[in-house]
Amino acid sequence: MITAIVFVKADVARIPEVAEAIAALEGITEVYSVTGQIDLIAMVRVAGHDDVARVVADQLNKVPGVQETETHIAFRTYSRHDLETAFSLGLD
Repeated sequence: MITAIVFVKADVARIPEVAEAIAALEGITEVYSVTGQIDLIAMVRVAGHDDVARVVADQLNKVPGVQETETHIAFRTYSRHDLETAFSLGLD
């Protein structure tokens, strides 16, 4: 599974609509409204790199109100949940 994090700059007057349209795309698991230089962060989780291109280049970039995107591909996932599971001894 490939995880990509997409930073989205959007038309500020349309952020809620843009976020909802992006969230409805197949392959998008979450969309966050954020502060800072970007307006939204979209999480893409798909089977392969071609699917990332399909979701981002062919669909997300064409959502009305999307002005600019920057895509980052994740190499590994590190989370508290994953680490606790990996080191669990099975004791309660």
